[in-house]
Amino acid sequence: MLTLLNGIRVVDLTTVVLGPYATRLLGDLGAEVIKVEPLSGDIFRSVRPGHSDEMGAGFINANRNKRSIALDLRDGEALAALHAIIAGADVVVHNMRPKSAERLGVGFEQLRAVNPGLIYCYAPGFGQDGPLADEPAYDDTIQAVSGLAWLNQNAAGEPRFLSTIIADKVGGLHLAISVLAALAARNRGGEAVSIETPMFESLVSFLMVEQLAGRSFDPPLGGIGYDRLLSPYRKPFRTADGFVSIIPYNATHWIAFLRLIGRDDLTDDPRVTDSVERSRNIDMLYALIEAATPHRTTAAWIEQLKARDVPCAQVNRLEDLFEHPHLQAVGLFGREDHPTEGTLNVVRAPFRIAGEAAEPDRATPVLGQDSRALLARAGLAPAAIDALFQRGVALDGAAEAAA
Repeated sequence: MLTLLNGIRVVDLTTVVLGPYATRLLGDLGAEVIKVEPLSGDIFRSVRPGHSDEMGAGFINANRNKRSIALDLRDGEALAALHAIIAGADVVVHNMRPKSAERLGVGFEQLRAVNPGLIYCYAPGFGQDGPLADEPAYDDTIQAVSGLAWLNQNAAGEPRFLSTIIADKVGGLHLAISVLAALAARNRGGEAVSIETPMFESLVSFLMVEQLAGRSFDPPLGGIGYDRLLSPYRKPFRTADGFVSIIPYNATHWIAFLRLIGRDDLTDDPRVTDSVERSRNIDMLYALIEAATPHRTTAAWIEQLKARDVPCAQVNRLEDLFEHPHLQAVGLFGREDHPTEGTLNVVRAPFRIAGEAAEPDRATPVLGQDSRALLARAGLAPAAIDALFQRGVALDGAAEAAA
């Protein structure tokens, strides 16, 4: 955990992955993140694998550096307790539709009345000005509707989902950025602000940086899509014993590669030396790589290409990353002892502050672990806190874990 956001308090009403990933980033940067959960817990707690019912691996990895309070917000006193916590917060984050948030008593206007200087950031599936405003959103559906699944089609032209929850995580990055921008804003004058970062629009914006291509111009200068990325030959290339990524990017790279494979006849060809012609003929050039790579081992290609300063990389399995020398040198992977889940392998935040050592991460909390402490800090009397627990509208996770 870093210290850049020390002193910033974030109330996290998010669930599953998009929102929790965003708030984990804020926690990694030093913010105090208060995860508010229903009495049944975030549904992502149950996704396997895991030692216990409420601590699946994905949940653990998305919810470190947070504190947990469990409340039934359908109860007026539990909602009032949450409002008391929000009164002392800087930021509220959620990934609900505004109508759902308002029904729970955590809409923007409802919370601005509680905290007039609040930063309120939310990530619905779709922007609220459009016809899909009330549609539910999941990673697969957003990959489909955004065009990403089409971009990732196989050789038969069949669309495919990426094997990662990319829509959630891209949405989470945009949500975290919106919080950081509001915290840094000098023109708010201390007034509350509401920022919408829809999942669909975030992913489309992300994709269109390069894919808008010829449609960037009016009239268009060609079709949509970045030709180099859409080439059927752009792929990891098979070697004699595995796969390798080779990406000659400029004329110097291509000339060095062509000499390596004995194609000196092409080193003066405008399709190689001229950047515009090279872009137009990228399929032909990538096909040369595909034809050449099976004749040498991966190690041989890496050695020979690096000697010529041609960009390349071995294609690793996920399992290979644990032994990767660079990741070992920078200490990306580590181990920690979790209070309830035993020894865990963890991936630290990728951020570093020059000259400053990171502080230990806060272990992912059990459900309601900090309920009593957070309610007390918000000003509730001990008898009022006990009454919430006794009525079953709040959960004392710390007491249950100790029992």
